[in-house]
Amino acid sequence: MTENNSYEVVVVGGGAAGLSAALVLGRSRRRTLVVDAGEPRNAPSAHMQGYLSRDGMSPAEFLAVGREEIARYGVELVRDRVVDVTREGDFTAVLASGRTVRARQLVIATGLKDELPPVPGLAERFGRDVVHCPYCHGWEVRDLPTGVLATSPLSVHQALMVTQWSKDVRLFLHEVGESELTDQDLRRLATAGVAVVPGEVAELVITDDRLTGVRIAGGGPSGEGTVHDLAVLYAAPRAVPNNDLLIRLGAELRETPFGSYPVIDERGLTTVPGLWAAGNASGFAEQVINAASRGYRAGAAINGELLMADLDAGTP
Repeated sequence: MTENNSYEVVVVGGGAAGLSAALVLGRSRRRTLVVDAGEPRNAPSAHMQGYLSRDGMSPAEFLAVGREEIARYGVELVRDRVVDVTREGDFTAVLASGRTVRARQLVIATGLKDELPPVPGLAERFGRDVVHCPYCHGWEVRDLPTGVLATSPLSVHQALMVTQWSKDVRLFLHEVGESELTDQDLRRLATAGVAVVPGEVAELVITDDRLTGVRIAGGGPSGEGTVHDLAVLYAAPRAVPNNDLLIRLGAELRETPFGSYPVIDERGLTTVPGLWAAGNASGFAEQVINAASRGYRAGAAINGELLMADLDAGTP
């Protein structure tokens, strides 16, 4: 293996977490490679919100700035994909391009994928007038007629939260039966003024390239088959962690309602020595700013680990 393929750290994933880890490592004078497949989770959104000093910036611009910053410190970034990885002391990663690289420490910052319910029109509008997070999008769609597509009883919580941004909120039960709602759920929904609409959502109604409503399936006597006027719909995707590399390396996983994520310490170290996870690869509820923080923390910890390992080995 040539010297150009040997690194102190390889970071898999070039989103907020991966770039943040790489920035710290580059500034720590660590030979670092970022392998980025170019598939950011928030690509459908025109803007990202809630990131201090970057509120309203487009995700693409945010990543472009991050790439420029890590380049200042000698970090190498390649647009590629890791297709195989092994660990025998150090880590060896095989890229889709055929290149093989070696690293003393490996950071997995591959994020997760969003799988939307198979409702016609939902995927096409996702990130526009179909959204999933009120903290990410609520201000931009405030005071509009709003729907929440229920995919589990947890959707009740989402509907209640959304009332902070709109007082015209309807909860479409869709995949949730009325019997699954508790008495407390019903009391809270009534107090918040959320209308509960039973039945399955058959499709979104799109007019002049904007969401104008949803159509309820069926044709029964309770309003099924009717169109409910809306301007925005909240829909919670199913989170699918990109954890293949973690599994391949034998990292212990923990099961959550939102997928399988690695067991990590407060720094991001997994149960495999030298293997780290950051951002949505380490947990579900990581907004961009939180993912960047996780990456920073992992990067600083890795630098310390490498330093102490070298000193213990007698290498100043």
